[in-house]
Amino acid sequence: MEEKKKEGRYERIYKQLEELVAKSNNASARMATIIAVLHHKMDYYFWTGFYLIDQGKMTVNMYQGPVACQILEKDKGVCWAAFNQRKTLVVDDVHAFPGHIACDSRSNSEIVVPLKNNRGEVIGVLDVDSKEKASFSSVDARCLEKILELIYTKQVA
Repeated sequence: MEEKKKEGRYERIYKQLEELVAKSNNASARMATIIAVLHHKMDYYFWTGFYLIDQGKMTVNMYQGPVACQILEKDKGVCWAAFNQRKTLVVDDVHAFPGHIACDSRSNSEIVVPLKNNRGEVIGVLDVDSKEKASFSSVDARCLEKILELIYTKQVA
């Protein structure tokens, strides 16, 4: 998808999500809503979901797409790398990423965005996979980081 078109789509999605998440302060409800909207509005998204840290383990949470790995091996793969580095990672070819965890062999590229709570602590990640190589760019990274801020920072009075 052309970058300018992609950016426009994310802007429309952000406005829609801003209205939707304003109905509840429940983080799980907000995450589920974000996942559903993104997964169905972005045609190159193959798997869209959150992995959250639960008792020291990166455990799958709500998601859309094929069955996921329930627990990711510690400090291995793109999700743990993004979590440990506290930064968004865009991987054009997951098969070339050292220690990649292949939950579904149809995934070829991936973006992982750290999820921060309202204290700024990284508590998990948003993981998005695509069947195509090089699906994600800095536009996806910037827009998804902004969307994730909706989960904890914009609270309903």
